Amino acid sequence: MTYFRRGKHSVPGTLDKSRDRLAQTGGMVRGGLARHSRLALAVTALAGVSAFGLISAANADGGETPTETQAITNVSAWETQRQAIADAATRAQRVVPTVTPSASPSASPSSSPSASPKPKATVKKAAAPKPKPAAPKPPAWVVPMKGAQVTSCFGQRWGVLHAGIDFAMPNGTPIRAVGKGTVVSTGWAYSGYGISVVVDHHNGYLTHYAHMSRDAVAVGDEVKAGDVIGYEGSTGDSTGPHLHFEVHKGSMWNQINPDGWLADRGIQTSC
Repeated sequence: MTYFRRGKHSVPGTLDKSRDRLAQTGGMVRGGLARHSRLALAVTALAGVSAFGLISAANADGGETPTETQAITNVSAWETQRQAIADAATRAQRVVPTVTPSASPSASPSSSPSASPKPKATVKKAAAPKPKPAAPKPPAWVVPMKGAQVTSCFGQRWGVLHAGIDFAMPNGTPIRAVGKGTVVSTGWAYSGYGISVVVDHHNGYLTHYAHMSRDAVAVGDEVKAGDVIGYEGSTGDSTGPHLHFEVHKGSMWNQINPDGWLADRGIQTSC
C-alpha cells in the first residue's frame, strides 16, 4: 500500500492565510476598541497568545511540519476565538456607557423687589353744604292789617247793621288780601264805601276792603294771601282812618260775620 504525504508547502500556505486573517482581525479589534483601552489590551494579548500557539504548533517536534489534520484543527479553533473576539468588540462598540448630563441647577428667578404701591393721596371731599332749611310755606290766609286794633265788630250799631269788622292803624298803612283770588272791583264803586277793592276767592266767598286812601290793584289782577291791594284811609262814610272789612257769601251784599270766617282759617280777632 502506498501512502501519500501532502507536500510541505500545503501547511505553510494555510498558516500564511491564518496569519493574514489574524492581522486583519487584530487591526479591526484595535480600531474598534481605540476608545476602550483596557478591553483593547486584553483582546490584543489574547490574539497574540493565539498566534503564538499556531506558530508553535507549526514548528513543533524539531521544526517538523504538522499534519494537515492538525493544522485544520488549529485554524478552526483560531476561527472560533477570532469570532468571539469580534463579537466582543462589536458589543463593546454598541454598549457605550450613557452619560446622563446632570441637570444644572436652574437659577430660580429671583423675585425682584416689587415697588410698594405709593399710598394714594387722600382727597378730602368737601363737606356737602347742609341743606338750607326750607322756607316756611306761606300761609294760605292772613289778617288784612297785621297788628291793627279792632275798633268795631260785626252786628247792630245804633239800630243799623254794621256788616263788617273795623281795623284801625295810622293813615297809609298797607292793606293786604286775606287769601288768593281775582280782583273784581276797585275805586269808587259803591256808595258810602269810598275807595274800595273786592276780591273773589273762587270758593263761594268774596272779601270787601273799604275807606282806602288809594288802591294798588286793577280789576282782573290775580293776588295771593299777603299781597298789598291798597292803603288805609278815611274815604266815604268814615269817622277816621280805618279799614272796614266784609265777607260776602255766594254773591255781593250777602254779608256774614267775618270773625267766624277768619277763625275757620286760623286767624283770630278780638271780636
